[in-house]
Amino acid sequence: MRILESNLEQRELRDALHSWQDERDSAAVYEALASIERNPRLSRLFRKLAAAEYDHSAFWQRRLEAVGQSVPAYSPSLRTRILVALARRFGVGFVIPSLTARELADRDRYANQEDAGSAGLSKDERGHAAVMRMIGAGRHVGSDSSGSQFAGGAVFGNNLRAAVLGATDGLASNFCLIMGMAGGGAQRLTILLTGFAGLIAGACSMALGEWLSVTNARELARSQIDRELEQVRAAPDWAHKELALIYETKGKSEEEARQAADRLIAEGPRAVDQFIRTELAVDSSHLGVRPVSAASYSFSLFAVGALVPVVPFLVLTTRWGATGVSVLLSLGALFALGLLTSFFNGRSPMFSGARQIGIGAAAALVTYVAGRLFGAVVG
Repeated sequence: MRILESNLEQRELRDALHSWQDERDSAAVYEALASIERNPRLSRLFRKLAAAEYDHSAFWQRRLEAVGQSVPAYSPSLRTRILVALARRFGVGFVIPSLTARELADRDRYANQEDAGSAGLSKDERGHAAVMRMIGAGRHVGSDSSGSQFAGGAVFGNNLRAAVLGATDGLASNFCLIMGMAGGGAQRLTILLTGFAGLIAGACSMALGEWLSVTNARELARSQIDRELEQVRAAPDWAHKELALIYETKGKSEEEARQAADRLIAEGPRAVDQFIRTELAVDSSHLGVRPVSAASYSFSLFAVGALVPVVPFLVLTTRWGATGVSVLLSLGALFALGLLTSFFNGRSPMFSGARQIGIGAAAALVTYVAGRLFGAVVG
């Protein structure tokens, strides 16, 4: 019993120290964003978030000190340093998805901790996540030029996330395909041919799927916009009332909401576009995305990932030597992609990398065994 209680106490101490480090890391990132962001309103908001995270870290520090556990000198984690560097290089919008994921993860973690829940930490993190979502969606107010740069960073971040997922899909699927062929006893040239066939077939399938997805999304958005435009032209008074109500739900008084609606309606086409984006959450600028461009992007990303397990069979002449190198190269690439996904899912880099390797290795093992069994049957 004493051993069990001691283990529980040690785990609670580790969790508290981990939470303290996480909160200090979040505060450090928000402080950095406040210094990078040129929009003064957003900069002030980031400073407020940093102050809230400092309060959270102080809560955990008091908990640790209460049981005689000293708190080490703060040193930013590798993930924190990378996030700050990315924000400085690509803009604040680039790291918003990662910060939102981290806030949501903290919210869920604190919700299961009675002491943290009673202190309001889970509720605070939920509020922080909501704020970051609004910023990420561009629903912040600012008149300076940083708005377009912020949106550009967010788009770049979303594109990187899509690139990582596309490359992972190509790598995992072709890795499993090649392992299945290797398990079945296929020769090197046969495996090589199969790998390239899988690369081309998978990339074409991904490209077709992306083309259809973008085309359907454009057509749906266009039809929604057309219907709204017809309603606005047929009943401008109704459109004005609807827009005023939307502003009221965002915290404006009735008079302020009416005046805001007046200003937008008076601006003509721009007001109509704003109304549509607010009412339907459809940004008409997204209609400029070309299906062919999206399909080409998807094809290329899948192909890059799918090429990784094939390369050893191009270079090495022995089947087992190429297979071994393919396994090592593929698992290494999966780990690297897992590290990148940690910036979008809120988990630690090592956990994300290890999970990626575990899942990829398990899938490859299943296909290898299946190929070996099938090869024994038909052989």
